[in-house]
Parts: sequence; C-alpha cells; structure tokens
Amino acid sequence: MLRIAVPNKGSLSAPASAMLQEAGYRQRTDAKELIVRDERNGVEFFFLRPRDIAVYVGSGRLDIGITGRDLLMDSAAPAEEVLPLGFGRSSFHFAGRPGTAGTVADLDGLTIATSYPGVVAKHLAEHGVNAGGIVRLDGAVETSLELGVAQVIADVVETGRTLEQLGLRIIGDPIMESEAVVVRPVGARPRDEAAVRFLRRLESVLVARRYVMMDYDIRVEDVEKAVALTPGLESPTVSPLHRRGWAAVRAMVPADDAQRIMDQLEKVGAHAVLTTRLHACRI
Repeated sequence: MLRIAVPNKGSLSAPASAMLQEAGYRQRTDAKELIVRDERNGVEFFFLRPRDIAVYVGSGRLDIGITGRDLLMDSAAPAEEVLPLGFGRSSFHFAGRPGTAGTVADLDGLTIATSYPGVVAKHLAEHGVNAGGIVRLDGAVETSLELGVAQVIADVVETGRTLEQLGLRIIGDPIMESEAVVVRPVGARPRDEAAVRFLRRLESVLVARRYVMMDYDIRVEDVEKAVALTPGLESPTVSPLHRRGWAAVRAMVPADDAQRIMDQLEKVGAHAVLTTRLHACRI
C-alpha cells in the first residue's frame, strides 16, 4: 500500500486535502484522525506536521509527501520535488528597519532571525555572506527586532503589508519562491501502479484547474478564423449544425484567458459562446 504524508494543519492542509479529494482519494472527516486508509485506491495517508514531512519521506518511511518547497529546502532531508501543485504560494525575503541593509551583501556581520535557518544559511553561503549569527525562532520573528535578538529577519512575505505596518523594509531580491509540492526520496522512482496513478491524478487536477471547455457556434466560412483563437490542446472539435452553413466548435482554453477569447470570438461572428469548468482531465 502506498504511504503518503499530508499536512495535518496550517495553510497547506485544507488545499492539499481538497486536491486529493478532487483526485478521487478518501480524506479524513475529523481533524483528529492521524491515519486514513483508502483501501479502494491502495493508499494510506498520514497526517503530519508540514515541517516534518520531508524528513519522513527522505528517510524512506513514507513513499510520497505534500509539503512546502521552503520546508523541503530547510529540512536538508534527502527528498526531492516531483510536482509543483500551484497553491500555498509565497515569497521568502530578508527584511529590517530602514537603513539596516540594502542588499544581501550588506548582511555581512548582522544577526538574522528566522524560522528557516537551513534556507537562510544556504542562501548566504551562495552569496559569500558571513552573517553575525542565525537565530532560529518558531514564529513571530518580527518581535526579535523589537527585543534586540536580531538586526534582520528572514521570513515568508505574502503582500508586504505586515512589514509596512511594522515599519520594516524588504532587503534585496527574494531568497526563494515557495509553493506546495509533491516530494519523494531522492532518486526514487514510482515502484508500483498506485504511485504512478497518484501522480497522474494530481496532474489531471492541475490541468482541469487551468483550463475550461469552450463551446460556440460559428458560420462555416468563419471557422478557420475562430479555431485560430481556440486551437485547443491538440485540435478543436468541429461539427456541422442542423442549421445549414453553421458549425459547432468545442475546445479547451486557458481559464485565465477565457473572457478575452470570448471577446475575440464575438468579433469574428461566434454565437452562443459558453464555458464549462472541468473536474478532471488526462492529456
């Protein structure tokens, strides 16, 4: 049975479980459940602290896990990213009071507080910076500046509003861009059908979330103009309508671009343009 780690709490927990449900897997109905067996799909889910998941997977105790890229890198566990999942996105930055530093090079000799010492140490080493020290804190790293524990912080930044409210400024370029990812032991390959199926199902959910199905009617003489706007993933489906001289077209289009494409289709004479959300898609 395939053994998979899932975040038990935090910002990654609910989206991960929602994606797994979309992929056809049983998920827990009680937040206190630590293990869920999905006999039908040959999978056993272990609900663990997101920070621990890469460690368990890297040890080989679990086959696959879902965690954050930042947590994977910070763990230094022998696990690798297999598939980005498109949720839980965030940027990781250095920040401090105005005038403290302008670039990463200016951090030389300064003390840095963070919940991700592994990520910070690696980034500083890559830039040849010798910090005065890295202080690991489990949360509320901004407080370390007020209490004099550190001169700079390194933390996840989503909108930057919290930093502005605290009178802090971002220092240099992002340390890294993070999102939820599927991880597995370094060098491992899917050993059985259940592992291959698991990744394929998640990929199908990702495709379904990125595209919508678009249908419309168009005069036969304008079909080529229309399908140039909706080429689909391989080729659109074009069928004759009962009304002579008209055709029905169906194609997958990027969801984020659907409204713009509808505008363009109207200009070339398309009628009855509609979009339908996809629940799953294999390509």
